[in-house]
Amino acid sequence: MLQTKDLTLHYGGSQILNGLSVEARVGEVTCVMGTNGVGKTSLLNAISGTHPISGGDVALNGISIAKRPAHQLASLGIGYVPQGRMIFPLLTVRENLETGLACLPKAERVVPDRIFELFPVLKDMEKRRGGDLSGGQQQQLAIGRALVTRPKVLLMDEPTEGIQPNIIQLIGRVIAQLRDEGEMAIVLVEQYFDFAFNLADQFYVMQRGQISFEARKSKTTRDAVQSAFSLRPKGPALPRAL
Repeated sequence: MLQTKDLTLHYGGSQILNGLSVEARVGEVTCVMGTNGVGKTSLLNAISGTHPISGGDVALNGISIAKRPAHQLASLGIGYVPQGRMIFPLLTVRENLETGLACLPKAERVVPDRIFELFPVLKDMEKRRGGDLSGGQQQQLAIGRALVTRPKVLLMDEPTEGIQPNIIQLIGRVIAQLRDEGEMAIVLVEQYFDFAFNLADQFYVMQRGQISFEARKSKTTRDAVQSAFSLRPKGPALPRAL
């Protein structure tokens, strides 16, 4: 289980996160929603160690991991799929995947076949450079690279952004499969309402660096979450069985 408690974060003199407390359970998708600029990406940066926190705590299975550098957090099981994918354009698909192995013990530094089972296109394009892939293919590569690290917590920032509908559905099925296997907690930052609602077990809606709404899916309604989100659904309709 991942927990943040009273988390604060600053960029220079600007406070971006204002005392956030969230919880992500193993075997569930925890969805963080909100409009642009409310601090969703900053929350993931704080959890992943890519930006230092100002106060509060981050704990993994009850043990504080706050203020550790990103490479240590990756070794502890924090996997991150950043917004914009951030793949290496001049490296091949396999080389991009292999960059995720650095945080593992030497004996485990092998790209598992399962990555190619989840995303067959990566096997087909294994020797192509990352920069030659389409946006949807790059997103699959970014997710595959995070999964190579064997994460206990998978952080995903806007995985549907700029992606064609059929790839969105594929990514949704992969997230659902990972959730149902019950081996990791998944934190999904997403603005595509239908995609998020179909997958999530727990909702947090952010406004101005704070949590303005939280609820378990089993104890709320679609209308209540959508009202809190205060945006009309984005993107093409997806089947509800994600």
